[in-house]
Amino acid sequence: MLHGTLLRRYKRFLADVELEDGRKLTVHCPNSGSMKNCCEPGRPVVLSDSNNPKRKLRYTWELIQIGRTWVGVHSAKSNHFMARFIAAGVIPELAGYDELRREVIYGEGGRSRVDLALQSQGRPRCVIEIKHSTMRVGRFAAFPDAVTARGRKHLEDLQWAVKQGDRAVMLFVVGRDDCEEFRPADEIDPAYGEALRNAIDVGVEVLAYRLKFRIDSVELLDRLPLCITGTKPQTGQ
Repeated sequence: MLHGTLLRRYKRFLADVELEDGRKLTVHCPNSGSMKNCCEPGRPVVLSDSNNPKRKLRYTWELIQIGRTWVGVHSAKSNHFMARFIAAGVIPELAGYDELRREVIYGEGGRSRVDLALQSQGRPRCVIEIKHSTMRVGRFAAFPDAVTARGRKHLEDLQWAVKQGDRAVMLFVVGRDDCEEFRPADEIDPAYGEALRNAIDVGVEVLAYRLKFRIDSVELLDRLPLCITGTKPQTGQ
């Protein structure tokens, strides 16, 4: 891992970082959201090295420090972390299945892929969509941090799965340990908040779990309470 200071994040997938030795690098930003309140220039960051000098952007931005909290910004890694925790049986709501598969085709017409699917003989299949949340608003972790038509489509697919007899779970992974509750960010994408509430009404389950990031490790903490209805926008970081 390399340590540095964030200079700027731009064009969604690019960031400029100054390393401790004074070198300046352009690195890959593996987060397609706005990264609202977690991409402030001057913050300490941690990079990973692909060890592939032929890659266009050899280094990837992994963590940023906000106050005393390390925030995991690599959203795709949430799938890997949660698959590992589910397989280990440490998420009670998702324990007891015999088989875990990734990127399983599902949805009306088979045009979508669900992040995880759990199966056991004699039980309905459990399909799980995973979303990574880095935004903090007051005491809340909130999602999304930008308008997401794709996110709404995933909720529609989960509702379709429920109607087919599957168990469907929307799993929000909070990539920081300084939040006390989870809520939809209605002030950013009210259509997503409405879609989430509609999905719950149909039978989609919603879980939110916090991760604690350290420079060289990640720990599953606890399930956060949900504040799905009656959300009032708050300010704060």
